[in-house]
Amino acid sequence: MPQTYHWAIVGLGHIAEEFAKAFQSDKGQLYAVCSRSIEKAEAFAAAHKIPKAYGSLDDLLADPVVDIVYVATPHNFHIQTILPALKAGKHVLSEKAITMTSSELASAVELADQQQLVLAEAMTVYHMPLYAKLHQFAKDRQLGGLKMIQVSFGSYKEADPTNRFFNPQLAGGALLDIGVYALAFAAEFLQGRPQVTGTSMHRFTSGVDESSTISLRTDQDELANVSLTFRAKMPKMGIAAYEHGYITIMDFPRADQAVFTATDGSTEIIKAGDSKSAMAYEVHDFQEMVAGQESNNSLKKTQAVMRLMTEVRNQWDFRYPFEK
Repeated sequence: MPQTYHWAIVGLGHIAEEFAKAFQSDKGQLYAVCSRSIEKAEAFAAAHKIPKAYGSLDDLLADPVVDIVYVATPHNFHIQTILPALKAGKHVLSEKAITMTSSELASAVELADQQQLVLAEAMTVYHMPLYAKLHQFAKDRQLGGLKMIQVSFGSYKEADPTNRFFNPQLAGGALLDIGVYALAFAAEFLQGRPQVTGTSMHRFTSGVDESSTISLRTDQDELANVSLTFRAKMPKMGIAAYEHGYITIMDFPRADQAVFTATDGSTEIIKAGDSKSAMAYEVHDFQEMVAGQESNNSLKKTQAVMRLMTEVRNQWDFRYPFEK
């Protein structure tokens, strides 16, 4: 009999709803959900035909049937689920940003290693089939060295300091919410270890980062520029420029096609995967990691991105109230 992995969702907000609707796997089952409100957990479980509902994380983690915990709480609470889940012997796939800081992530990675468990971030960029095809395309076409990355992500949010996007008590701000995607795009292409060479941030009235720019450089002299904002719409667009042409990816977090532009101006469309299956790809790849069929290379990218976000916040001299 093939292994069936029993998944549990912790935190039942919008992203959990999307995950439950998108879950597709012949090797996995949505087995349990957990919320601080047992009524909410039971309603969610009934709506998605999930067998078990829990109103306590301890009770969920005590269930021996649970193999994998999917963490969908707000990111400032991720570590409070990740560490107990790993201690309980559960593999963990966490929404992004996976933790608040690189030191938090280091503690989680160390525990996962000790427990011989898989820990990964639910970052769609790392699992969309298009990116593997683009890397092979660059190699096959001998595009030469990567020279420059440009990536932008702008999302217009109403200027309400009480909502989660701007609330410092809920770790609001663009960097940890949408910046993690943009930096993941950069990490997907950069070959060297990136360093933050410069950054500028504009604060919202609540004190969190409303808009920012980040400049990166690797020891191979690859450069990257990242632009983020919560107060203006910008395309989710990434460009990877090589010596002999550049690749443009629109809606890059879940992209299934890209455009290559050669130095002579000719273009070519590259397609792979389906943007609607983004979460299913995450589930498939994570189960492959648990089964030992795929290495957890995405964790190295996650660590690189968290290191960069921590350094950016250090340069801004920005801490959330609960971090002080």
